[in-house]
Amino acid sequence: MEYRTKEEQVADYLRERIISGVYSRGSRLKQAEIAEQLHLSITPVREALKLLAAEGYVSGDSYRGSRVVPFDAAASGEILNLRLMLEAQLVRGAVEKVTSKDIAELRALADEFAQAFETGDRATARGVNYRFHRRLYDCANMPQTLHFVQILWARYPFDLINAVEGRGQEAVKEHDEILQALTTGDASAAMFAMRKHIESGWTVLKSV
Repeated sequence: MEYRTKEEQVADYLRERIISGVYSRGSRLKQAEIAEQLHLSITPVREALKLLAAEGYVSGDSYRGSRVVPFDAAASGEILNLRLMLEAQLVRGAVEKVTSKDIAELRALADEFAQAFETGDRATARGVNYRFHRRLYDCANMPQTLHFVQILWARYPFDLINAVEGRGQEAVKEHDEILQALTTGDASAAMFAMRKHIESGWTVLKSV
């Protein structure tokens, strides 16, 4: 995996917590509290929040403070189509470059996700889901495409989708299908499984 600076690591930590719903929409993010949690100085936290502001996860500045942006329901349909296109390319790239070590780490994350849902720990499950997808897409070594996908994730209602009863069990099966295709090196099957996974979540949201 690529080297990441402290601010990039903090940004990834915050992305996970925003997408998982630990930091709810509209909530304020306090630099000092985050720095204390991570045992870091304020500087990498401040720079991480600037990165997230550029991607659309938070709004505000270092003087007024940062808040998690509200969910924009009107944009979700367009974002869905962009996700399907870009994430398919990342999956194809991952199939071409994935190693046995990568697959073992992804399997461990998929198992951790399943265990979290089985025990009713949805917040943990949502966080692990983020790490599963991020780890998978890292395998593709397509940083520009991943950057655009992370911008789309900022505007997508993962927290709402994963809160729906029964979604966790379906997601567990879908992760298994993705991993099976990765293991066999079947790019078409992997892309199809990912498309099914994304569309399944969207269908759940629309039915609520």
